[in-house]
Amino acid sequence: MSPAEPPPPAIHADPHDSGHIRAGSHESGARTLVPRPFALLGSELATLFRRRRTIAMLAALALVPILIAVAVRVTGAGSSGRGPAFLSDITHNGLFVSFTALVASIPLFLPLTIGVVAGDTIAGEASTGTLRALLIAPTGRLRLLVVKYVGALVFAAAATAAIVLAGVASGAALLPVGDVVLLSGDTIGPAEFAGRAALLVLYVTLSMAGLCAIGLFVSTLTTIPVGAMAATVVLAGASQIADALPQLDAIHPYLPSHYWLGFGDLLRAPLVWDSFAQNGWLQLGYVVVFGGLAVARFLTKDILS
Repeated sequence: MSPAEPPPPAIHADPHDSGHIRAGSHESGARTLVPRPFALLGSELATLFRRRRTIAMLAALALVPILIAVAVRVTGAGSSGRGPAFLSDITHNGLFVSFTALVASIPLFLPLTIGVVAGDTIAGEASTGTLRALLIAPTGRLRLLVVKYVGALVFAAAATAAIVLAGVASGAALLPVGDVVLLSGDTIGPAEFAGRAALLVLYVTLSMAGLCAIGLFVSTLTTIPVGAMAATVVLAGASQIADALPQLDAIHPYLPSHYWLGFGDLLRAPLVWDSFAQNGWLQLGYVVVFGGLAVARFLTKDILS
């Protein structure tokens, strides 16, 4: 480098610029934005999973399979054939604890916790007065919506994984463990069971994608997060009630909760992907519709706080 050449620009991190770094010149001090597309998402996930509320909800979900395993171990419940699906299989193989816990959690506990997170996405920022600061950063409204939605979906995956992992651990610790007999009568070993369990986590996470989009949209309508949370949870419950009424069977395939418990096809040999595909298309429709409504609402909304 000759003496006449200016020094190279220095890169300075700016903590107030969400997802960007600034490149400045030593001589002129001019700065340009260098985007870091995943910085905002990383910050969102770190904030979400550091909250005591999030940790408490994940711990509460993990308690569901633990309580089931303890109850079966102490009382022998399940041998009578009554109770949730797979409960009678737990006494023979503790790995079924995770399946039973999922069946018990999907109708209420999972939608409840996901409704809390999804309903808080935008309304929570507005209520604490940080929404305007996020948009001034600059972040961009569309980008912020995408990050908030992905954060809610990641929580759904973490919540489902917490149930499955706690079920496997508690079942293995308290009950006999061996080869798993599938619904089709075929037997698989622990290694293949791990693959089926991962597919279950993926299926249930996909099932909650539409609810996350509904919660995101509701969250753009208010600055009161409790109201958005409650509305999301109520809509999830209303969908399940409507799905249970035979008089409304014409709309059952279009309800977001219709395929929530359809993961039984993943417990057959060979694997049957029909319910997975149908569930995926249904949830995609809800993501497109309610995601689009959230974008239309948020891009035109006056941000006052």
